Amino acid sequence: MNAAAAFAGIRVWVFDAYGTLLDVGDLTAAARPRLGERATALGDLIRRKQLEYSWLRTLMGRHADFRQVTADALDYALEAFGCSDDPALRAALLDRWRAPRPYPDALALLDRLRAAGMATAILSNGPPAMLGEAVAAAGLGDRLDAVLSVEAVGRYKPHPEVYALASARFGVTPGAIGFVSGNGWDVAGAAAFGFRVAWVNRAGAPRERLPAGPAAVIASLAEVATLAGV
Repeated sequence: MNAAAAFAGIRVWVFDAYGTLLDVGDLTAAARPRLGERATALGDLIRRKQLEYSWLRTLMGRHADFRQVTADALDYALEAFGCSDDPALRAALLDRWRAPRPYPDALALLDRLRAAGMATAILSNGPPAMLGEAVAAAGLGDRLDAVLSVEAVGRYKPHPEVYALASARFGVTPGAIGFVSGNGWDVAGAAAFGFRVAWVNRAGAPRERLPAGPAAVIASLAEVATLAGV
């Protein structure tokens, strides 16, 4: 079966937000004057701790919203790099999550899907207020039928209850949803739930060694249009 055939009949397309539709860019640019090349490693540690804290809080049953998880991850990383004495740097790094840019092909793709009569949505770890700011700044608001947040269930991806939010919102079975993410672990979780999943693998990363995987691996959002037949 070719990739497009795997998505035949899909009328609902659900997207991860950060790193998929929204480009957070160089999150650590503000740290370069102080850390130089080490700023890249700082960014990697922030992202790793951000994900670890979201998963661990879900396992522990101790939920906090993604803004708090991000702040906690940032504080850990700043202390690890000897920068916890710089509140201005902390504020600048946190601010990068408020108004990310859409990827260059995001708006055109959503327009094509909606012009073809398909529903579009975001399903994200972000809390509603944070997502609202980001969606408005990126110009996505009129291009989405729903913006779904994990705050509705108090758990983070890849917990099945998160993905179930999309099925409930559109009143369809998991197999009737096309899900698109740039994160390999999110792809695995969504596929395990039953979505038909496209992985936007911009970096050419290896596939995660997890029980479920993508029906298609693509290099850009523009290729979703081909999968959707529009």
